[in-house]
Amino acid sequence: MSQPLMPKATAVWLVENTSLGFEQIAEFCGLHRLEVQGIADGEVAVGIQGIDPVANSQLTQAEIDRCQADPKARLKLLKLDLPQPSKRTKGPRYTPVAKRQDKPDGIAWLLRHHPELKDSQISKLIGTTKTTIQSIRDRSHWNMTNIRPRDPVLLGLCGQIDLNSAVDKARKAAERAGIAIPAPQFEEEAPSPLAGFRLGSD
Repeated sequence: MSQPLMPKATAVWLVENTSLGFEQIAEFCGLHRLEVQGIADGEVAVGIQGIDPVANSQLTQAEIDRCQADPKARLKLLKLDLPQPSKRTKGPRYTPVAKRQDKPDGIAWLLRHHPELKDSQISKLIGTTKTTIQSIRDRSHWNMTNIRPRDPVLLGLCGQIDLNSAVDKARKAAERAGIAIPAPQFEEEAPSPLAGFRLGSD
């Protein structure tokens, strides 16, 4: 059943301005009966301004009067011809401005540790373009000198489950196609300044 816009605020108004039963209000607003009772007792929705469902064309006064006269009757929401907001389709992942500068680091990490991933998969995980991925791969990125490969999960650019799923799909696709998966590339660590130093008694 469809619910009114801002159901809790609508319930506040109905409790304050009508003699409708708690069950009637609860069912219309998609709330539990005890929530509506809590609104009436001043324990729930404290500070919420009531919204008149008649004024915003979600109910008629005649419908309220009908249900006030019959406790068993149920309020019916008016059908509106207003266009409903469209559901957000799956698209590029939104990344907060503060984290966007970390994207190249996350891309570099994926290219190094998971070379089996396709550019389209990296693009979906990080929310970037294939052009950016290619520029980091061939080291032509404008900020290449400052890019440090860092785990995109730790950077908050993607989830571990999403990354694991993408890697698993990439590996299975490579196996089906008979393509050898490249070994991850790791930079050689600089030798420790203590290398070769032996502790011993004088």
